Amino acid sequence: MQKFDEVNGAVLLFDGVCNLCNGSVQFILKHEKSNELKFSAIQSQAGQKLLSQYNMDPAQMNSVILVKDGKIYTESDAVAATSLFLRFPYSLGQYLKIVPRPIRNTFYKKIANNRYRWFGQKKSCMIPKPDLRNRFLQ
Repeated sequence: MQKFDEVNGAVLLFDGVCNLCNGSVQFILKHEKSNELKFSAIQSQAGQKLLSQYNMDPAQMNSVILVKDGKIYTESDAVAATSLFLRFPYSLGQYLKIVPRPIRNTFYKKIANNRYRWFGQKKSCMIPKPDLRNRFLQ
């Protein structure tokens, strides 16, 4: 696993105990264009450090968060921006931005608020396979 301080580029912060979030990370890894995107569980030391660096309260975070080029993307904006890392046709997710943000985020929040009930949760964060450990921050 990479140390937080060594990271440049984009980092996707996700809920490490959420089955939906972990499944989404696995989906991204399977369908990505390149391996430039890094990952970190919000609960990890690196995740907490990134949240602190960008003055975001970890207790208030009910969102996937993309940190890219010093900019923070949350909720449906994070989903749309993350789709740019994916191969076609999944990269078309970037066009979610055509839908007004309040509408997108209403759907996003409904899923985020019910993710444990609908998809379940793990007792601990996932441990990446050895060949992917360099993509996950600790």
